[in-house]
Amino acid sequence: MEEALSPENKERRVVVVAAAAAATWEEFGEELKKVGSIATPMVVVTVSQYLLQVVSMSMAGHLGEVSLSSTAIAASFTNVTGFSLLFGMAGALETLCGQAYGAKQYQKLGIYTFAAIFSLILVCLPVSLLWTFLDKILINIGQDPSISHKAGKFAIWLIPSLFPYAILQSLVRYLQAQSLILPMLLCSVATLCFHIPVYWALVFKTDMGNCGAALAIGLSYWLNAILLGFYLKYSAATERTPLSFSKEVFLSIGEFFCFAVPSAVMVCLEWWSSELLVLLSGLLPNAHNLKPQFFLYGLLLFSNACLFDLVDISVDLILIPIFSSSLTIASLHFYVPYSFGAAASTWVSNELGAGNPEAARLSIWAVMVLEAAEVTIASTTLFCCRYVLGNVFSDEKEVVDYVRDMVPLICLFIVVDSFQAVLSGNIFQLLLYARLFSFKQPSVGSKT
Repeated sequence: MEEALSPENKERRVVVVAAAAAATWEEFGEELKKVGSIATPMVVVTVSQYLLQVVSMSMAGHLGEVSLSSTAIAASFTNVTGFSLLFGMAGALETLCGQAYGAKQYQKLGIYTFAAIFSLILVCLPVSLLWTFLDKILINIGQDPSISHKAGKFAIWLIPSLFPYAILQSLVRYLQAQSLILPMLLCSVATLCFHIPVYWALVFKTDMGNCGAALAIGLSYWLNAILLGFYLKYSAATERTPLSFSKEVFLSIGEFFCFAVPSAVMVCLEWWSSELLVLLSGLLPNAHNLKPQFFLYGLLLFSNACLFDLVDISVDLILIPIFSSSLTIASLHFYVPYSFGAAASTWVSNELGAGNPEAARLSIWAVMVLEAAEVTIASTTLFCCRYVLGNVFSDEKEVVDYVRDMVPLICLFIVVDSFQAVLSGNIFQLLLYARLFSFKQPSVGSKT
């Protein structure tokens, strides 16, 4: 004992601890590079895909107040009832494909991906039927009839975009699990470059109005899915993980739904709490004096409070584009931390599939550091640009001014929401890992 406390041993112990700490920081730095190498292009991929809808919103605002309001309400309804559901369910592939790839069970990636595509297309059928009755639904819940009819037409023209979106989200998760980010990046950027002129032609050079915007979104999603399909067919990078259709696809549908349902619930609760604000804003009575209580009103809405009997506030149709524009900005930023989380999720699921939970933990810490830096830069930039943001969505001075006033609230919202977006998917991976291995159930991560 005395020898253990001698100065020589103490010095030796300090050297060992310092060397271990240096090795840990070196490993952490390497993990930052790994996660960052996937996260950066994934940000471009996800933001490019969401920009298809942002472009539609921004240009619709220049068609007039009614067009912007109807497009905003239709977009919110379709996000709540369709796109969020498909996006969330496809997230199950991050776990299934990621752990299968980490466990070197490469043939299962194609099986799970086909099971996801088949399942999501089935989900699209009742969603499409629901969208055809959007105008009647909106009128029955008290929305303005003129806005409801325009929103209903927009939703019908948006139905063709559901099916390529289901395919696209499945293929994105399939490639993401293998860290094949570059083809997704190139296809997404090419699609966005295609979307802008096609959208402009359909909206401003025909009589379709905002219906042309919906059609342009569908065409762009189809193009993106087709481009990725060609890559998968002719690329040598996916030879180990071929997309082959077999009877095992149908046997895997049940397993896919076991993961897809909780994943969809998690994503839908996130999206619905925001998108419902736009729908609720259309139920408010007409009046004029909005600004004195605007911040209180916004805070209460973000807390999902029912204001109709609590706040003596009256607004006109101007409120719909204000909240829609604000939420579009917040939603656009959401895809940045989501991409960070997706990058970490890829590494976490791969490491868990390979049986390395400690490496998975290090990936989560790395992405948290990256997100802290990103959200600081993003919120600061957004606050500095608050005077010009509203011009992107509308020419109406009131909309521009109110969006400016909403920016501090948006900055607060994205700071809180960003860490939730990063952590939720990774915690989901860890919980599923615990469930799969603690009870020793057969899984893609088990080495049998």
